[in-house]
Amino acid sequence: MSDTTSTDGDITNKADIPPLPEPRVRERPARNVSGGLALLGGLAGLAGGVGLIFAGAAVAAEHKGAWSTSLIVSGIVVIIAALLTMGGLNTIAPGEARVVQLFGRYRGTIRTDGLRWVNPLTSREKISTRVRNHETAVLKVNDAYGNPIELAAVVVWKVEDTAQAMFEVDDFLEFVATQTEAAVRHIAIEYPYDAHEEGVLSLSGNAEEITEKLAVELHARVEAAGVRIIESRFTHLAYAPEIASAMLQRQQAGAVVAARREIVEGAVGMVEAALARITEEEIVVLDEERKAAMVSNLMVVLCGDRSPQPVLNTGTLYQ
Repeated sequence: MSDTTSTDGDITNKADIPPLPEPRVRERPARNVSGGLALLGGLAGLAGGVGLIFAGAAVAAEHKGAWSTSLIVSGIVVIIAALLTMGGLNTIAPGEARVVQLFGRYRGTIRTDGLRWVNPLTSREKISTRVRNHETAVLKVNDAYGNPIELAAVVVWKVEDTAQAMFEVDDFLEFVATQTEAAVRHIAIEYPYDAHEEGVLSLSGNAEEITEKLAVELHARVEAAGVRIIESRFTHLAYAPEIASAMLQRQQAGAVVAARREIVEGAVGMVEAALARITEEEIVVLDEERKAAMVSNLMVVLCGDRSPQPVLNTGTLYQ
């Protein structure tokens, strides 16, 4: 099921969810540049620093003095500066992002893949923006009629706002898992497994509508963590083992009753058509008593669950 928009069920589900605080921070791009030049500059600095150190050592071997010391110190400083510069390099793969912080303050997110360079004094936390699956365990709950049922669901989701995922919740993976289980339990107790009345949504008979409402509720629950729900589906739905046999008998009885109802409706139509044709074509004139007998015989033949035994009347119609 695709990502959902606002519906009537959206209002109902959101009314059952406590209002979450407004996010204190939202994702924004971090200042970064291509890391190619920074890498070349760092390598050149390392080579230059090593060259200065060797040059200082050579000068010191020939002429002992302050000049050799200054060359060695300069070489060390250049190497440290090159290493510090290269510390700002980041390799970002497609489907990944880096959340950049400077002394605890959020400075932005890098989403551009490749080799990127940022301020080397910042810390960069990797976070995946790929599409993920989360499948709940088989949960045992009571449906709207109080019958114990078992169900499980799978949710397809991805991180949409990396800043909210990193700073608004303690652990967004655990948050999504917990809220998914809560939403599945809430949906299960709102609807029956099988509807006993016409026009009532049920978990088994209206899977598309129920999963639509599940996605809406999940979106409202995880929106604070910067997560977008892409799809949700039930992967397991059944009565609990302790009542499964009784419910199976009930379903079989309902199927038998429905089949009998169809047979009776069809038989009544056939009898009505037969009487109408006999009367219309004047094949034989039947009084009310004979019509009743004919209807009775036809209904027995058409509605019986066994083949009827024919009886030949060798007398007259009235004997």
